[in-house]
Amino acid sequence: MDRDGLAFWMTSAGTVCWAACFWWMHRISTKQTALLDQLREQGRRIEKLSRIQHDLMKEVHPQVSEIKEGMEEVIGVVKENSKTNPPPSKMMGQQFANRAAN
Repeated sequence: MDRDGLAFWMTSAGTVCWAACFWWMHRISTKQTALLDQLREQGRRIEKLSRIQHDLMKEVHPQVSEIKEGMEEVIGVVKENSKTNPPPSKMMGQQFANRAAN
């Protein structure tokens, strides 16, 4: 094989390699584009859910302060009742102590 024949085959091999590389890069690019499209769609869904969650939190927030106020009232009533009426466990202990003493 002479020098011109070798140059022809090397040029041909280089052209085939270039075509294969171009096809391979196009394939990778297509997959990347599809993945980016999926990520954009996922981002849109997450953003939509975040807005819905934010709106729900705005609706619930005033109710939380109302619940806290109601709990403070309940705590106050329970403390008052616990001073006047001992818990059943203390009453049971007193009954056993009275029985043992008799």
